[in-house]
Amino acid sequence: MRASAAAVLAAFISIGVMSAASARVESFPSGFRTERIKTGDATLYVRVGGKGPAVVLLHGFGDTGDMWAPAARALYKDHTVIVPDLRGMGLSSQPKGGYDKKTQGQDIAKVMDALKVDKADLVTHDIGNMVGYALAAQYPQRITKWVIIDAPLPGIGPWDEILKSPLLWHFNFRGPDVDRLVKGRERIYLDRFYNELSANPKAIDEATRRHYARLYARPGNMHYAFEQFATFNTKDRADNKEFEKNKLPMPVLALGADHSFGDMQATVLREVASNVEGGIVKNSGHWIMEEQPAQTVGLIVKFLDGK
Repeated sequence: MRASAAAVLAAFISIGVMSAASARVESFPSGFRTERIKTGDATLYVRVGGKGPAVVLLHGFGDTGDMWAPAARALYKDHTVIVPDLRGMGLSSQPKGGYDKKTQGQDIAKVMDALKVDKADLVTHDIGNMVGYALAAQYPQRITKWVIIDAPLPGIGPWDEILKSPLLWHFNFRGPDVDRLVKGRERIYLDRFYNELSANPKAIDEATRRHYARLYARPGNMHYAFEQFATFNTKDRADNKEFEKNKLPMPVLALGADHSFGDMQATVLREVASNVEGGIVKNSGHWIMEEQPAQTVGLIVKFLDGK
């Protein structure tokens, strides 16, 4: 990896101006059902709908599986669409442990087992990228294609340089008082990320912000979101160093937002996968499904359907 720290950080944190957009939390198509699927010590809340080859969509921090409704609407007529909330987040259960991404990758494999899905395409964003990598690395024959969007992988490529960005202080926001500091202030905390990691904060509207603030204010949800970050530089990093010894075989589309991770997304993925295509979500910061949903969905569908 030859990228300099300056280039990495500039790609990740640059803020620009985008065209006006109106983000809102959409509903999933009426044919979708929800299930609670036990994966061992966790029970995941899972949205399922459509018919045809399966595709699994994984969210990250600041969102839940709700973020994927526009993609589900585009895919469900010819795909079986599976959208879990990660353990400890959204409406899934809150086990005390298991927030390392290797365990969470196993959660998703067990969801697929419960739904009798042997193989699936995969679409991921943010922490979902890290869970998706652990899933694909442990079960490479079960993932047929992977779209990974706008976030790094712990321990891979320029990870140590990325961590130097002051905008990523939350990666290490832990300790005995974090729950008390944020309790009742979930909206304030989330607004920091929506405002500073977007190309245009106005693209993430009031209804969207209220929706996720309510979900993250559920007892325990913010605590277990912090637990997602707590494993980055311990178990996740160590597991990824083992995983990268065997490059992923499936086709990968690595999308970076032009005002966020940009071309670096593909650079990182080429460290761990042998068949990587890069792509850019234009006029967007990190929150691609809130800022540029139509463009992002178009790139996903084109890659998965080979058009």
